[in-house]
Amino acid sequence: MTRSRLQAMIILSLVVGLQGCSGDDANQEVQQWMNDIKRETKVSIPKLSEPKKFIPFIYGAQGVVDPYNPNKLTIALAKAQANSNSGFKPDLERRREPLESYPLDTLIMVGTLQKASLSYAILKSDKTIFQAKVGNYVGQNLGMITKITETEVDIKEIVQDAAGDWVERKAKLELQETKK
Repeated sequence: MTRSRLQAMIILSLVVGLQGCSGDDANQEVQQWMNDIKRETKVSIPKLSEPKKFIPFIYGAQGVVDPYNPNKLTIALAKAQANSNSGFKPDLERRREPLESYPLDTLIMVGTLQKASLSYAILKSDKTIFQAKVGNYVGQNLGMITKITETEVDIKEIVQDAAGDWVERKAKLELQETKK
């Protein structure tokens, strides 16, 4: 038996075997079952709800100044400064004192000193020691010493607020004790 004959016989037996499986009864039963299921199944499509009515928004601020315009803040500050009747302004022409070159948070009170009837605060910045009395200026915000006690130095600073007006702000330096 040659190889091609063997292959032909295998193919022929397969075709005959497959034809035996394709009986009309099996196909008819399946087809009947599918038809029965289609008849029994009722299709129900839910009704769609009405769409919501769209109410358009009417923008009525076309003539108003744009709130995101950067010039708006400049104009408002200029108007506020022009209308400001506060004559409170620091003396920017005066001679600067040595303690004004240090930020207030870098100054440390290390003690006090009494000379005659005057109290002096001993302030330290980095490794430099300063004597300061009531009326001396300290810090970079035009701060003036208003009161000296054994434990603290009260300071009145003059700063500009958001509107450009000069306002007073209170600050203090407290005595820093060194550990031995």
